[in-house]
Amino acid sequence: MYLFRPEYEAEIRQTLSANPVTAILGPRQCGKTTIARKLGAETPSTFFDLEDPDDFELLKNSAKQLLSQQTGLIVIDEVQRLPELFPLLRVLADQQAPNRKFLLLGSASPDLIRNSSESLAGRIGFVDLTGFQLDEVGIENLSPLWLRGGFPRSYLADDDQQSYQWRQDFIRTFLERDIALLGFNVPPQAMRRFWIMLAHYHGQIWKASEFARSMGISEPTVKRYLDILSGAYMVRQVQPWYENLQKRQVKAPKIFIRDSGLLHALLSLQGAEIQTNVKLGASWEGFVTEQILNRMKTRDFYYWRTHAGLELDLLVMKNGKRLGFEIKYSETPKVTRSMRQIIEDLKLDCLFLVYQGKHEVKLEDKIQLLPVNKIVSHDFNVIL
Repeated sequence: MYLFRPEYEAEIRQTLSANPVTAILGPRQCGKTTIARKLGAETPSTFFDLEDPDDFELLKNSAKQLLSQQTGLIVIDEVQRLPELFPLLRVLADQQAPNRKFLLLGSASPDLIRNSSESLAGRIGFVDLTGFQLDEVGIENLSPLWLRGGFPRSYLADDDQQSYQWRQDFIRTFLERDIALLGFNVPPQAMRRFWIMLAHYHGQIWKASEFARSMGISEPTVKRYLDILSGAYMVRQVQPWYENLQKRQVKAPKIFIRDSGLLHALLSLQGAEIQTNVKLGASWEGFVTEQILNRMKTRDFYYWRTHAGLELDLLVMKNGKRLGFEIKYSETPKVTRSMRQIIEDLKLDCLFLVYQGKHEVKLEDKIQLLPVNKIVSHDFNVIL
């Protein structure tokens, strides 16, 4: 089953028209190949899958001869498996052949792929693809999206058991095969233990010393593990915001498992069991944070916390405005003195209380209730 994704398709078409090379980046199994094949069916195209041993050997040994003779749309799937292709793609891109475009599909961030960003700088456009989001599945499907996560095969499974089993299989395959294919020699059992520990740490401040002490390894090693999972789009590190205040501020990132369904699988929670689990609030915060960031299409986001206890879940800079978000698993959130202090300290244009109720209401000056199901339709350029 294919879920139509018109916004992503339009973004990819626009990026293809503006650049000789376009990269669709996102986690494995999020739908990159499906959407690329759909776009490829609309125009003359050639498809290379670097997980196919024949395609891999062909491009490894004869890439220059092969790619220079191709025309139309040239799709290279799992491109991170051959980072030595990037210098060649730079040369081919500089030839500016009007009837040739490259579409690269990758399951690792440019930072994780050696020399990719440097080789194609100024020649490549990026499109970040995620699993399904709330604006794609519809607000009426908010609960299953949160519980199962956005990976297509997990979300579209026939029942919760099949969805949960798919996620467990995904985790096993990622640990036992995918990390090695990225070029990292990490023991699968050590990474599994680390990933599960991160799930229990979901929504908290990163403390390398605690992970290193618990696992009996060095702090640089646990930081390397974290960077691998972040670069493979499994983990999101929300960086802290610094303000020139006379207050001691936390300076370490906050850690989230990006897909709520994977989080629940790592916690061994099937179906709606998260609703009675101690990680309920943290799971909800991570899920809603992903929906907000997807809706706002920005990389300029942070969290803020002081050692005295003031905390803002999410701070987004957008179109010259400072927007704050407090995410509550509640139908009756209340304005607190600390919220007013945060608005003053951070000079927020608006603080949104994202909650599970139905009413979009201005509570006070610069404080607005926002139902979670209104995230996909709300115009964040308009402040009530």
